[in-house]
Amino acid sequence: MKINELIAAPSELTDTAASKSAVVLMTRIRLARNLASLPFPGWAKDAQRREVLARSLQAVASLPQMKRGLAVDVGDLSELEKQILVERHLISRELCHTKGGSGIVISKDQSCVVMINEEDHLRIQVLRSGFQFKKVWNTINALDSDLEEQVDYAFSPRLGYLTACPTNLGTAIRASTMMHMPALVISGQMEKVVRAVNQLGMAVRGLFGEGSDASGSIFQISNQTTLGETEEDIIKHLTGVLNTIIEQELNAREKLVESEPTKLFDKIGRAFGILQNGYLLNSGEAMNLLSLIRLGIDLGVFPDSQRAVVDRLFIECQPGHIQHNTKRSVEAGLRDVLRGELLRAEFAKVPGPDFSNAAK
Repeated sequence: MKINELIAAPSELTDTAASKSAVVLMTRIRLARNLASLPFPGWAKDAQRREVLARSLQAVASLPQMKRGLAVDVGDLSELEKQILVERHLISRELCHTKGGSGIVISKDQSCVVMINEEDHLRIQVLRSGFQFKKVWNTINALDSDLEEQVDYAFSPRLGYLTACPTNLGTAIRASTMMHMPALVISGQMEKVVRAVNQLGMAVRGLFGEGSDASGSIFQISNQTTLGETEEDIIKHLTGVLNTIIEQELNAREKLVESEPTKLFDKIGRAFGILQNGYLLNSGEAMNLLSLIRLGIDLGVFPDSQRAVVDRLFIECQPGHIQHNTKRSVEAGLRDVLRGELLRAEFAKVPGPDFSNAAK
């Protein structure tokens, strides 16, 4: 598979018709792994990085889960292609800026990814739309086991999997969900939730991970502890915390409908009007407007069939995707015009809001 074919194909996050989750947009698990007897990427010489890349590309691409996917040296990708992969949550921003000898293997359905020579030799990732920790864990566990049959991992009986960063030692697992929490944001409760989650040993980040903002009221919540617990225990603990957060978000929505329905429906109605008629929309504004439409879908203001459309537009209104659709690099002002054009065309097909359903 070539990069253009991959970008043209629907991804796990741009084709979410099967997902009915109101709060959790995506479930993802990453595993950090390193090859035995070779320096970690930050210490490796160029020849050693190239050796890791050659060995890993061949081993990963041969796995049944990755056949007919994309296997490529990051240096062979354009800046725009890398940006699109970041926007689809397939690779990290850090991988885009690594020195030579980095690569990626992405499965055909874009649910499985292995990054080579990022912070660690291997970053194995599986993602699925909706709240699906069990399915994601079973998939990545099998992928990890199959890969371990082909390469020797750096492992300590006392410390577990050895990683470039000490905070990843042990299981080296990062389990996370991408959550849509507009009611907690609107009601001013999100800061309190973040503090509580941090005290429970979890990390809260924005849409594109550490250092990014929470555009569209979308947050990533993940575990921070990897040493001294099994993968199953980590996922079980995280799931319990996330279920509590989901309950808080749903309760916040009920309270907004009960206490401030006029203000809430005005926000949703105005968002629909701008998306149908706006000519100049930056990515942050577009994300916040789409967030209100998704909230409206969850409240019954719009048909449930529109949920997958909004989830797809969360990705397609990002700067890289806007430029890819025009087949050229364009400056921010023109991107805002093109984004407005895209969203007007999409929302011309969306039926108008029916607030009577939400009031029931």
